Amino acid sequence: QVHVVESGGGLVQAGGSLRLSCAASAVTLSIGTMDWWREPPGKQRELVATITSSGLTHYADSVKGRFTISRDNAKNTVYLQMNSLEPEDTAVYYCLGRIFAPMIGLREYWGQGTQVTVSS
Repeated sequence: QVHVVESGGGLVQAGGSLRLSCAASAVTLSIGTMDWWREPPGKQRELVATITSSGLTHYADSVKGRFTISRDNAKNTVYLQMNSLEPEDTAVYYCLGRIFAPMIGLREYWGQGTQVTVSS
């Protein structure tokens, strides 16, 4: 069974930083492209950043230059470093992993989400 678990959210003042982590766990697996999404209060979920298995990245315009996505394949973990946070970044942040596991195959897995709140 595959699990994807986020951590690192919290309350921070505007201008501050947080680092989110997303760890995928299973007996053995192969992790492909990973995304960070966010769902602001009362709004639709939106894509924040993507990183492929080879390390290519893509960012939403709203976070370019402030957020950095990275991954540690040895730890099956992807990170989102968030700097210069703004109140508009307040949201529940979700990790989405495209993961191949034996006997299961390739599927998409969402984490449970982690709350990020930025105060002004």
